[in-house]
Amino acid sequence: MSFQQLDPPLPVHVLDKGAGFAFAVIDYGQEHNLIWVTAINDTGEIWCAPNPRVRMQANWTMGRKKPAAVAAREQGECSGASEPIAAETEKPN
Repeated sequence: MSFQQLDPPLPVHVLDKGAGFAFAVIDYGQEHNLIWVTAINDTGEIWCAPNPRVRMQANWTMGRKKPAAVAAREQGECSGASEPIAAETEKPN
């Protein structure tokens, strides 16, 4: 296991928690996701988020657009998919 403090902290977005700054990364090894220790801007909460839940924030100067999963959640789409998911229902006979 290793713990790495990030200096400077990285601006990230944790899905379902919001924007914040990752100030450390925990690596438990090759069979585990990286864990991003993140302070959430809106609430001040500290969350240890697994790698699949963390996205870099948009950066116009670097040419990085807002990740699709973040944009979809801001528009009310909870699945994170770029296209809305249509549910089909079957009526009983």
